[in-house]
Amino acid sequence: MISPALRFAVSVICLGILLWWTDAAGVRARLQGADHVWTGLALLAVTAATWSMARRWQMSARALGIEISFAGALREYYLGQLVNSTLPGGVAGDMARALRLRHDADLTRAAQSVMAERLLGQMAMFAIAFAGFTAALALPGGPDWPGAFRAVPAGIGVCAVLAVILSRTSGPAGRFTRLIIRCQRQPEMLLHALVTPVCLIFGFYACARATGTLIPAAGWATLIPLILSAMLIPLSVGGWGWREGAAAALFPLIGASATAGVAAGVAYGAVVLIATFPALPVLFRRHVPKTLPTKRSSHPT
Repeated sequence: MISPALRFAVSVICLGILLWWTDAAGVRARLQGADHVWTGLALLAVTAATWSMARRWQMSARALGIEISFAGALREYYLGQLVNSTLPGGVAGDMARALRLRHDADLTRAAQSVMAERLLGQMAMFAIAFAGFTAALALPGGPDWPGAFRAVPAGIGVCAVLAVILSRTSGPAGRFTRLIIRCQRQPEMLLHALVTPVCLIFGFYACARATGTLIPAAGWATLIPLILSAMLIPLSVGGWGWREGAAAALFPLIGASATAGVAAGVAYGAVVLIATFPALPVLFRRHVPKTLPTKRSSHPT
């Protein structure tokens, strides 16, 4: 098992290498001169995404027979994001959500509700990336993607096919996959599946604008999803280091410098952290999710 100290060290080392490899003074200058209007818009976008994700979790829990009030789901989501942003691994906050929800549902269903919500979010982001890369590779113009990136839509497509095959099996994984598919068929869930990644993508775009980089429209559904996906690597704290590294590597494809990519990544990381501050009061009181009477689930788990 990877130790928290190692994850923290990886983030620090990655950031240190990036600042040494690019231009630390340039990164600092971009951050000091950041446009506060754009950073404010980024904060609003990330906040809107949090509210949307909380509602998505509420709906995922309902599909498992767990009724959570929206206020309770929002409070727990803020707390989970604060933990994920400050502790190594990026999943401690999700584990805490499941553990706190177990007071009103068994731990299995509580954990499944959290896993389902997170998977639905990643699937939505990958769907946008699939559409973006398919269009970018088929249509002229846009970033000149290296040949290796042509495998991105193919890889996402293979994962979708495997998910369909898995849903036809009778084991726990198959039942969980069918739950995900049922959730995706709900109109409101589809709406939040679109709202959340669009808000997060705009949040990063706004941070790039704030630090002096204009990401072209062609990069919204290709470049930014790849950068945000780098935050999923668990060997870090809150995605720090990997996000900035991905931005530094990909920004030259749109004619921007690696220094600009690091600055945009740092600005986005700061905005995401600040967006979790509403959870701070929760840390000073003991509280459990405010749930409604739990219905017995008819779905096997």
